Amino acid sequence: MLIVRATRKLLAHLGPPGLRDSHRCTTKLGQWYANVLPWRPRVTLLVNEATLLPVLMPMAPSATWASRIGDQVAAVLHAHDAPAEFIAEERAHMRECVLGATANRSVVGVMNEFAFLADLHRENAQAVDLLELAVRLAATPCGPLYRRHVSPDRELAAALRTLSA
Repeated sequence: MLIVRATRKLLAHLGPPGLRDSHRCTTKLGQWYANVLPWRPRVTLLVNEATLLPVLMPMAPSATWASRIGDQVAAVLHAHDAPAEFIAEERAHMRECVLGATANRSVVGVMNEFAFLADLHRENAQAVDLLELAVRLAATPCGPLYRRHVSPDRELAAALRTLSA
């Protein structure tokens, strides 16, 4: 089961949170945070709580949004050279998704910084490839990672080494 901690803005589009105390995240990377970017067409920014890895995906159609998260996360993991077995396992655990409210202000702050940087990159490009932009954002140094691996791409690589050991 995947737990997505959504901002109020995103919950306004998707509906109320259904997270209960009995729900447990079964993905190895843990919970994800999400917000909607006011682009046309709308885009959702997801950030992994443990690694701060960013993922961008189209918002529409919102009725299938939760079921599409696994595919987009898998694409980003593949772009970061994650092992195929790991990607398949994460994707399988993401088939069931439950929404909750945000609970970690540090991750929300990083998500806001990524949204700002994504806007800058989008303004400077003719066309925006969401996968390419997510990979580019993952190289951004993040304050919460300074004592470990500095950027989400390096944090993910270290997490993958630890999980495969």
